[in-house]
This record gives sequence, C-alpha cells and structure tokens, in this order.
Amino acid sequence: MRTKGKIVFSLLVFIILLDQISKFIVDRTMALNHSIPVIQNLFSLTYIRNTGAAFGILAGSDAAFRLPILIVFSLLAIGFIGMMLRRLPESEKGLITALTFIMGGAIGNLVDRVVYGEVIDFLDFYWSQFHWPAFNFADSFITLGVVITSYYIIRSKGEDPFSLVRR
Repeated sequence: MRTKGKIVFSLLVFIILLDQISKFIVDRTMALNHSIPVIQNLFSLTYIRNTGAAFGILAGSDAAFRLPILIVFSLLAIGFIGMMLRRLPESEKGLITALTFIMGGAIGNLVDRVVYGEVIDFLDFYWSQFHWPAFNFADSFITLGVVITSYYIIRSKGEDPFSLVRR
C-alpha cells in the first residue's frame, strides 16, 4: 500500500472508531436528553438525536423523504471525496488529510443514519442561555477538514488549489 493509502486508511479507521465508540458510550451510559455539566456555563455532555443534517436542517421533514435524501447525499459526497483522494499526488499531505477528515466524519454520521435513522450528538457548548447546536466527533472532523481545505483555497490566491486533482 502506498504512503497516501496508508495515511487515508489509518485516519479513516481512527476517525470512525473514535466517533462510533464515543457515540456507543453515550448511548449506553446516558438517558436521551440528559445533560452532564463538564465546565459550568460553557460545556456539557448532552445526549440528543439529530434527525436532520447539520444544524438540524430537514429535521422537521418526513423520515420517508429525509432519510433516503441524507443517505444518498452522504454516499455521493463520500464517493466524490474518494475520487479526489485517488487523484491527489502523495505530496499533497495537507489536502489528503483534510479530505480524509471530511470523509471519515461523513462515514461516521452515515453509520448512525443507517443504524438508527438519526445521528447521535453529545458535545454541547454554550454561554449562559446561548447554545451552539450539539454535535459529535464526526461533525468535528468534517468542520476541521473544511477549515483546512478553505486554508488551501485561500492560500492558492486565485489559482485552482484542486488543479492537482485533474492531472
């Protein structure tokens, strides 16, 4: 296996295991909607189930519509990222890492949608009564991957940072 394949495989295994094990622990040790303060007025572990996408988008729609759409969208995104990863040269470790973070997070949340029909979230940051929507490790890796990818886009100064993908 080439270096790039080892990096991608290792990161995917780590991200998916961290995400799924943490969700398993929360699901088995906490009651739904129960909250455990960790840092007063800043952070709690709060077990919720998100039926929608990011920030609860589509959460109010019918499950017969929502679930297939979210699963198909996840599969398309994973396939597209996989295609980009195959085409990136091994020297682009930053973009490889960023795209693998996004893919690993997408797979972690996809597993939840397939198994439970919704996503387990539990990381709850807030200040007084102002709450950020609860999230999980998969969401964190997706966000970090998007931030790193954005850095590459900004750094490219008008050039196409994915021009390497088309080679």
